[in-house]
Amino acid sequence: MRTKICLLAFLLAFEASGAASQSVVMLSPKKVTYKRQHPIAAHKRTFTINYPRIKAATPALSRKIESLLSYEKIFGFTVAEELRDVQWLETADFSVEYNADGILAIDLTIEGSGAYPDGSTRSVVIDIRSGTRVTPAAAFADLARLASAVKKMQQKEIAEAKAEIRKDPDAKDLDPDELFASADVKIKDLDWFSVSETGVVFKYDYGFPHVIKALQPPGEYFFSWQDLRPYLKNGGLLSRAAR
Repeated sequence: MRTKICLLAFLLAFEASGAASQSVVMLSPKKVTYKRQHPIAAHKRTFTINYPRIKAATPALSRKIESLLSYEKIFGFTVAEELRDVQWLETADFSVEYNADGILAIDLTIEGSGAYPDGSTRSVVIDIRSGTRVTPAAAFADLARLASAVKKMQQKEIAEAKAEIRKDPDAKDLDPDELFASADVKIKDLDWFSVSETGVVFKYDYGFPHVIKALQPPGEYFFSWQDLRPYLKNGGLLSRAAR
C-alpha cells in the first residue's frame, strides 16, 4: 500500500512538472523611465520602456528568452542613441498573446514621433523549452504554398481597400493602384506571425506614409488551427496548439 501511495505521489508530481514546463511565469515587468539630458522638445524629456521579465525552467533559460524580447534587437535602435541623438522613442511596451503548449507569443510595440507620431508592432514566438525563436521554416511544412494562401487573403483585402479609397472624396487625388503596386506577400513576409488560442495571424506592413496612414489596410491574415493544419510541420511546436 505504501508503495502505491509513493508511486501515485510521484506520478502527480511528474504531471504537475510537465504542465508547468508548458508555459512560463510572467513576472512583473521592469518599467524604466529614461531621462534625456538635452531634449529637443519638452515632450522629449523622457521615454519609458516596459521590459518583459520571464521565469522559465532555469535562470539561464529565463535570460535567454528575455534576450529574444529585446526591443533594441527587434526594432533596430539603441537606448544610448535615443538618449542623445535620435530622440524618437516615447514608449515601448508588450502584450502576451499566448503562453501554453511550450509556446510563448509576445507582441512588442514601440511608439514615438518625428515629424508625425508613429508606431510599430512586432510579434515574437518562442519555444520555451529551448529558448529559441520559432521561425516559419521551423513551424510550417510548405512555405511557398502557405505564402500563396496568405497572398490570396491579401489580394481580397487590397481589392476592398481600393474600392473604399475610390469612394473617399478626401482621397480623390490618390491612385489606389499605385498605392498597392509593390504589395506582394512573399515567404520572407511570413516572419512576423503571432499565435493565439484560436490560431495564427500573419502580419504585413504596407508602409503607407503617415499622411495617408488612415487608408492603410490592417494587413493581418488569420488562419484558424483547423485552416492551418495542412501547413503545419509534423511534430513541430505549433502542432501542439493545433491538437
